[in-house]
Amino acid sequence: MEKAVIFAGFGGQGILLAGKILARAGMNRGLEVTWLPSYGPEMRGGTANCTVVVADSPIGSPVVDNPEALVAMNAPSLDKFEARVAEDGIVVVNSSLIKRPLKRQDVRSILVPVNDIAMELGNPRVINMVALGALVRALGVVSLEDVQAAMEEELRGKGRDKLIALNREALRRGFSEAEKYVTGDA
Repeated sequence: MEKAVIFAGFGGQGILLAGKILARAGMNRGLEVTWLPSYGPEMRGGTANCTVVVADSPIGSPVVDNPEALVAMNAPSLDKFEARVAEDGIVVVNSSLIKRPLKRQDVRSILVPVNDIAMELGNPRVINMVALGALVRALGVVSLEDVQAAMEEELRGKGRDKLIALNREALRRGFSEAEKYVTGDA
């Protein structure tokens, strides 16, 4: 088993953190992982993406041509990476910001209003965890509990301890609501 995911969006949307948490969850399960970040020089508002590969055997390269999944948090990211997703792959779309339908019919799309859900939870900064929760459900490589534990490890002791409960709830909401938003037959 080897699954690759591209997380993509604007800087400040927590793209790199979401990828790092997925990688840590896989590592904690004893799986092989790679995490390859890419971002512009801007702190917020520029582009950011990362590729995470999770496998049960050694990974040949962190560079992936056709990932099994994409998490697109804004329209430019969907435009850039949609065509690269493997046939029968998964595309998690932030439907709060992306209003166009997918061009592909051979992938399963999960159109989740992550910004709206984050606002319901009281903090727009947890959009990445809502999207990650939806991806975890669709991809099935690690459990929600694995990802929640990895998130706690990432946030604990870095001045973000108070955000753990909120991020845990955001992950749960994304996970539980993902199936409501599935479109496509792949």
